[in-house]
Amino acid sequence: MTNLKKENQVNNHAKNILIVGSGGRENALAWGLSHSDGVEKIFIAPGNGGSRDFDKCVSIDIATSDVDKIKNECKLNKIDLVVIGPEAPLASGLADKLREDNIAVFGPGKDGAQLEASKSWAKDLMNKVQIPTAKHWEIENLNEALTIINEFKKPLVVKVDGLASGKGVMVPKNINETIQAVKDVFSGKFGDAGKRVILEELLQGPEVSIFALCDGERMVVLPPAQDHKRLKEGDQGPNTGGMGAYTPAPLINSTELATIRESILEPTIEALKSRGINYRGVIYAGLMITSSGPQVIEYNCRFGDPECQALIPLLGAELAEVLLACALGKLDQCSKLSIKQKCSACVVAAASGYPEAPIKGDPITINFEPNESVQIFHAGTQHDKDGTLITSGGRVLSIVSQGDSFDEAFSKAYKIIKMIDYDGITYRKDIGHQVRKEFNA
Repeated sequence: MTNLKKENQVNNHAKNILIVGSGGRENALAWGLSHSDGVEKIFIAPGNGGSRDFDKCVSIDIATSDVDKIKNECKLNKIDLVVIGPEAPLASGLADKLREDNIAVFGPGKDGAQLEASKSWAKDLMNKVQIPTAKHWEIENLNEALTIINEFKKPLVVKVDGLASGKGVMVPKNINETIQAVKDVFSGKFGDAGKRVILEELLQGPEVSIFALCDGERMVVLPPAQDHKRLKEGDQGPNTGGMGAYTPAPLINSTELATIRESILEPTIEALKSRGINYRGVIYAGLMITSSGPQVIEYNCRFGDPECQALIPLLGAELAEVLLACALGKLDQCSKLSIKQKCSACVVAAASGYPEAPIKGDPITINFEPNESVQIFHAGTQHDKDGTLITSGGRVLSIVSQGDSFDEAFSKAYKIIKMIDYDGITYRKDIGHQVRKEFNA
């Protein structure tokens, strides 16, 4: 039996990997996988301005929706593993189409991606297996929404049912803001994603992000992380895709993480299996820690961004092997994923005008060379025709650092961000305020 396990471990190494996506999450995955045992080449489709910065990495100009070209690249470059980063290609069934050609994919099929692609579907799953979550109402028109709001007589969370790039959740402070939010959705602000709306009871407590790497049967649970969604200091301003993160969040200790695994993550896998879904990829449970215990706010079917940027530098050289084992349904036949006992901090540098109307095309200057404990992950960047690095999206860069304490990690990250310059650079100065001593003196 021991010899069989060793044989499988050897066969589970991925030499050539294709990452699908172009954001900070995919850039961080490329960096982490480039440090993994046995990896020889990493292709990123389409990648961004930082894709070529890492050893073994190269970007290829293919859209995440171009299935035929992705399949062709897999054959041409003898790809052993495809890692799908963003939610949209997962929800459209890219993983299924690749698996039809016997390509190993880390990422759920279209059926499993409904966890994120349809909040009403996810709510139904949770309610049927009694996974703790807030009371909710599914609404399909404005009048129905106004009736519920007037009856409940409290502000309600407003969520569009479909994918909205992490911006489809509104947390009003009062009833008037709730009414305005549903009016915005039904006026077409979120397009088809907002044809159905979830009104949800407003829970109280801190939020935490929990990630599990799954092979359809088993899972590896990663350290808890905390994201900062609001644009401005003090958690003010509009919701964004995320302005920073840190891990491991001390809000959750090892005993509590084990409880979350038993009461939320494992029942989720069992509920998916009961629906005939073989889920191979990341399950991301966004939780609120309430006075009555953790409750699921939402699921995502991929790594969070920017939590991924904070997490990846803590994961060991077994990462590629573990992701391939998940893709093959063999998590019990691979090396254990080691996790560094460090604090990791991520601060996002965004473009002026983000999130509504980010300014693009500004030259970027980076006067710092990343090292063992500091990483710069690109998101909204590209090179112009002259080879100049320019802004090309809302969230431009993630500055990530590790240390023996959160104070050390954040101190380094904020020191480095001052060495980066482009017009209108925007970032929060209080990321990690929950764990930094200067905010808790």
